[in-house]
Amino acid sequence: MLRTIEKPTLLLVDDEPVNLRVLKQLLAADYQLIFAKNGEEAIRLTSQRQPQLILLDIMMPGLTGFEVCRILKGQDDTRHIPVIFVTALNDEHDEAEGFEVGAVDYITKPISPPVVKARVKTHLSLVQSDELMRTRLQVVQRLGRAAEYKDNETGMHVLRMSHYSKELALAYGVSDEQAEILLHAAPMHDIGKIGISDSIMLKPGKLTDEEFAIMKTHPEIGAEILGECDSALLVVAKSVSLTHHEKWDGSGYPNGLVGEDIPIEGRICAVADVFDALTSKRPYKEPWSVEKTLAFMESQKGKHFDPVLIDLLLAKLPQILEIKEKWKDED
Repeated sequence: MLRTIEKPTLLLVDDEPVNLRVLKQLLAADYQLIFAKNGEEAIRLTSQRQPQLILLDIMMPGLTGFEVCRILKGQDDTRHIPVIFVTALNDEHDEAEGFEVGAVDYITKPISPPVVKARVKTHLSLVQSDELMRTRLQVVQRLGRAAEYKDNETGMHVLRMSHYSKELALAYGVSDEQAEILLHAAPMHDIGKIGISDSIMLKPGKLTDEEFAIMKTHPEIGAEILGECDSALLVVAKSVSLTHHEKWDGSGYPNGLVGEDIPIEGRICAVADVFDALTSKRPYKEPWSVEKTLAFMESQKGKHFDPVLIDLLLAKLPQILEIKEKWKDED
């Protein structure tokens, strides 16, 4: 049986009971409300109840609203909760300070009921959008992990290569937003291996020509799994899955794309994936040294890899090695 969807919870903070009553009359029909009459009580209730939004007075005895907001934004478990100041202070300096300490909005008293309702609704919708994005990312990450169960690679490999991909994307000149999307899409590069038989995926010895031909279908299987959608994240993930085995000279698979006909996300993930695979230990091989790996990858400029990306890999090597150390495999 589906759970009943609860109303969003708002925390109303004001040392004047009459102000709390006004807000209660305005908002009680649409939201669950909890109340605090001072800053200390607001901090305690926020940690206990985790409201979706806080309406906070500034001028209160004890902690001011500015101090309360600063404390909440400094705590990992409460920093995500949006704060709207509702105050009689209407000086530009006060408003600027409100935004500086982390508030998302500023409403002056005496309040306008339509304005309060509209602002609350707007900021709650933004909270819900953020939650939807986090949920999408979690689904994508778990699908990426599903592919790991079909392979000898580790979760650390997926983390490393996705962060390598982001570094290379930024160095290439991709926007911050697109680089962040690639960071979350890259773990999906081998999702198609879910569709490959265990007898092939887990075979300890060398694959036959027939087995390798089946293995080479995993990019297309991955693209089929991800399907057609309007999510920017999944569009990039599908492209990465389909093109990360293409090669600059056209000798890759599944479509034999050449040069810049290979999408940039596929070219980037190819470099990141191979660098990490070669420098990592696997059941069937010892790790290559960074020096040996770079020498090999330089030899493949214009063959396997986009030459520009190999130059960028060398230029960003300090950052790449920091990532490698941060998410190293456990012994």
